[in-house]
Amino acid sequence: MSNKKILIICFSFHHGNTLKIAKVIAKQLDAIIKKPTEIKPEDIKKYDIIGFGSGIDSDRHYKPIYNLIEKLPNQNGKKTFSFCTSGTPIKFLGKKFFYNYTKKCTDVLEKKLKEKKFTIIGAFSCPGFNTNLFLKYIGGTNKYRPNEEDLKNAKDFALKIKDSF
Repeated sequence: MSNKKILIICFSFHHGNTLKIAKVIAKQLDAIIKKPTEIKPEDIKKYDIIGFGSGIDSDRHYKPIYNLIEKLPNQNGKKTFSFCTSGTPIKFLGKKFFYNYTKKCTDVLEKKLKEKKFTIIGAFSCPGFNTNLFLKYIGGTNKYRPNEEDLKNAKDFALKIKDSF
């Protein structure tokens, strides 16, 4: 592995879905994981590559990710990637709908990252278990997700990121 310093900023809220993905990616990239509240804007300059990940809420990554990005100075092309989990019911809506939806959500995040002059090198999404609101009364959606296949896909994503440097 190269001597790149990699930071993964992860906000995992309900069931730890996104943190599971962050840990798989971090292991492959020899990265450290921190919550957005554990990072000061000046800390970012210590790292060569930054990953941003969270669950999806109301069509976008969770607010603490955006709050941190808003405070960051321009990054002059620093490499970044994003990842997310979503409770959007893949079983009922289908994979195509799910991945189109999460791409739309990721596009919102990537727009903010580009405004801060980051260079986007990849994005990953997968289903996550969701028991928000009324869903808790029906047992939730995407039960047992992320599953082994999702974790393998996250590992493969990380290996592609690793190959990019």
